[in-house]
Amino acid sequence: MQRTISVMVGKGSVNHNSRIFHAENTDPERLHLNVVYYNTPIKEVYRELFDDAVKRYNENQTRNDRCIDNYYEKIRSGKQEKPFHEIILQIGNRDDMNAKTAGGEHAAKILDEYLKSFQGRNPYLKVFSAHLHMDEATPHLHIDFIPFTTGSKRGLDTRVSLKQALAAQGFKGGSRQETEWNQWVYSEKQQLAAVMERHGVEWEQKGTHKEHLTVLDYKKEQRSQEIEELEDKLADKKLEFNTVAKRITNLDKADESIENISQKVYHEPEYQLPEPPAIMSAKSYKTKFAEPLIKRLKALIKSILVKYFAARDDYERLNQTNGRLYKDNERLRNSNEKLSVENTRLKDENKDYLFCKDILLYDLSVVFQPNALTKEM
Repeated sequence: MQRTISVMVGKGSVNHNSRIFHAENTDPERLHLNVVYYNTPIKEVYRELFDDAVKRYNENQTRNDRCIDNYYEKIRSGKQEKPFHEIILQIGNRDDMNAKTAGGEHAAKILDEYLKSFQGRNPYLKVFSAHLHMDEATPHLHIDFIPFTTGSKRGLDTRVSLKQALAAQGFKGGSRQETEWNQWVYSEKQQLAAVMERHGVEWEQKGTHKEHLTVLDYKKEQRSQEIEELEDKLADKKLEFNTVAKRITNLDKADESIENISQKVYHEPEYQLPEPPAIMSAKSYKTKFAEPLIKRLKALIKSILVKYFAARDDYERLNQTNGRLYKDNERLRNSNEKLSVENTRLKDENKDYLFCKDILLYDLSVVFQPNALTKEM
């Protein structure tokens, strides 16, 4: 039995890989068949890999503006290196290795065995996310990793570098076609082919397949970079939304509304970027998917702002009313204190009057007793 091997550059959507949201091409009823091998937050892995190096680097700096506060954000916002890379591996296609058939289960076992030796074989490619998907047409494996190098003489002694990471594993750049990346991808295909052979499957290499795939990988990498830029813009819009959301949460009865909107943004299909079709250009992807999504997010943000300022007006009016009530309360409290003092004074005077009244009544009673005059006479 012969089957092809496909290795593609993924766009690195960890939320999609871990199925925080579902695309249209997934089958939720087969979700339980997916396998999660790694799912560590990337920022946590960055701290593990680079915190000590950042500390050593900062200690040697004489100017504060050259110190690094957050290495992940420095790489994410820079242009020299990507924060991480992703490859997608697939055996055969939907016709000969369909996920719902015995062939698909066979492919899953092969990919499972291949993945378990990946990290040991690639010590300078730190895997933080790896998922086997069985809920799509053909089983395939997503591997997300951070390439790094150690012992660097410039900058951080341990830093992000795809070129140096692959060089440390023995892949030296040659011609334009034989880059470190292409050499490494071909090597991984051979590793996967060896696992396939142990399971009775031969690697089918079609004529100029290797040369064609090299060009395809290059185009996909270029498209991946353009899509990443679009995702950065989308992330900025989501950040803008989150900023507005945080400002609204202080208003009464806003928590539930913000939670509903947040769930809508992060989970509903209409606010997610779908997987790019294999033959679609970045420009078409931008026009068909990215720009409409950004327009929907802008509309959502606009509606939130309208509601926010309306709520803010209500809040200000309530504050003014509360201020007036506070002043009224202070005035009443002061009046009450004055009345209390006056009441205490009147009580004391009343006691004096009562005492005088008792004495006066006693004297009158003695003077006007019936037998008082007779006794005196």
